[in-house]
Amino acid sequence: MEWRARDTTRARELRNQATPQERTLWRYLGASKLGHKFSRQMPIGPFFADFVCRGAKLVVELDGYSHDLSVEADARRDRYMQEQGFQVLRFSNEDVTTNVEGIVNTIAAALANRPPPSPSRKREGRR
Repeated sequence: MEWRARDTTRARELRNQATPQERTLWRYLGASKLGHKFSRQMPIGPFFADFVCRGAKLVVELDGYSHDLSVEADARRDRYMQEQGFQVLRFSNEDVTTNVEGIVNTIAAALANRPPPSPSRKREGRR
């Protein structure tokens, strides 16, 4: 993967503009509550992941109404992230509103099934 400077200004803007559903899910993922460190709006190549656990190479995306308008673009984005070694989980905003515990359980199960990070990968994630 090509390394370049992070667009921290854009990431900060995206975090500040978080949807209510993103804020709700963050209450479950933040502060390593699932035993893994998640970050919000992190760049992966040219894309920003809603939530990413770099150690487990897991991306969680929340889809609002705009997802229906960008299915092909989202598929390209998912392929890129998968090519970088990430597993991508997608949930709708409605799922967060109606079943956040189920989503958190699905994320926890995915984390349990991800291979542990290699020592060299751990160091890379600390840049």
